Amino acid sequence: MSRIIINGPNVISGEIDIQGAKNSVLPILAATLLTDGVSVIKNCPYIKDVDSTVRILRHLGCKVESPEKGVLIIDSTNADGIDIPYKLMREMRSSVIMLGPILARMGKAKVSYPGGCELGPRPIDLHISSFEKLGVKFAEEYGFIYCVCDKIRGTEIHLAFPSVGATENIMLFASKIPGRTVIHNAAKEPEIQDLQCFLNKMGAKIKGAGDSTIIIDGVDKLNGVEHSIIPDRIVASTYLTAAAITGGSLLLKKVKTSDLKSVLALLEEGGATIRTENDSIMIERRKQIMPIKIVRTMPYPGFPTDSLAALMAYTSLSCGSSMFIETIFQNRYKHASELIRMGANIKVDGRVAIVQGVSRLTGANVVSTDLRGGAALVIAGIAAYGETVVENSELIDRGYEDFDKNLQALGCKIRKVDTIETSKED
Repeated sequence: MSRIIINGPNVISGEIDIQGAKNSVLPILAATLLTDGVSVIKNCPYIKDVDSTVRILRHLGCKVESPEKGVLIIDSTNADGIDIPYKLMREMRSSVIMLGPILARMGKAKVSYPGGCELGPRPIDLHISSFEKLGVKFAEEYGFIYCVCDKIRGTEIHLAFPSVGATENIMLFASKIPGRTVIHNAAKEPEIQDLQCFLNKMGAKIKGAGDSTIIIDGVDKLNGVEHSIIPDRIVASTYLTAAAITGGSLLLKKVKTSDLKSVLALLEEGGATIRTENDSIMIERRKQIMPIKIVRTMPYPGFPTDSLAALMAYTSLSCGSSMFIETIFQNRYKHASELIRMGANIKVDGRVAIVQGVSRLTGANVVSTDLRGGAALVIAGIAAYGETVVENSELIDRGYEDFDKNLQALGCKIRKVDTIETSKED
């Protein structure tokens, strides 16, 4: 376990390169199981979720090497595993993305329900019902799900919700089964487009990613290829918000600005000045933080739920009232009570939160309960007066590469301290 200690307030200044996207690299690493060759993945973020995925791949029989930071070489030639250990499944929600590739490769699989941040019910029903339509039979026993392919063939699938994970899993499985699969109401996220790009490089026949309908024509064989992961738009939004809350000036490089339109619009409404180019963003804030009338999370291209917590920390120092409406997860506001400990004025009622801006935040001992909420507490801490201690900061490492070191390089008084749990006898 670890904690992050911040002495504030700080003013961010400088520039930073944005890491590869967590939500893109994980399904692409899973896709390497679809070939008997070698794949080279570049711009891999050095984060815990990638480490967990690598351990799953090795358990399944892949050889994985990292000759340099940001590069993974995966040899799937001898992969023959069909199960994912309970411990690894519990580490992250996205581990379910392995189900499609394992079934496509081995014809059967055994998995437990996935874990990850506790953001409320995130059932994998859409994954299961979609695979059933494609010919997979499921049975559940003692907490494990047993899956067997039976007369698999492409078909039309209508998703009740544009789930990113379900869309990706269907794409992965359908790319190597007979016939045509059509996904209606598919997720449109940039990470879906990156997965399609990777699979098509391997020899898949997929079109439509980025739109609500994706068409997959199954092929017999896929080949290992080289691919570079797109920039992480959520990490980019986090650093942009951190710069804005401190009244600083930050240049983001190696970023895809078109993926951040909804975030940039709200930051500008909140008083930031933003200039963009194709692969860079400059943000400054020289005036009072303004309230943001309504922040409503939506599937892409709407405002991302993963950016909500950071923006809530930002508006807590505004000169008015902001409303947040969360439409994706039930428990996205767990960080709110911790921000209140720092002096924020927040009222939560179900999926709605009202943030009344205050003149200043003060340092406090707070606890990170999930990845994005933890990052938001750090953002609040760098703007707060006094010392802030963010416990359970290892959760932040699931999605952010060198978060504390990068903020330190940008002028923040911040450090990470590893802690050791000790048991107490009654």
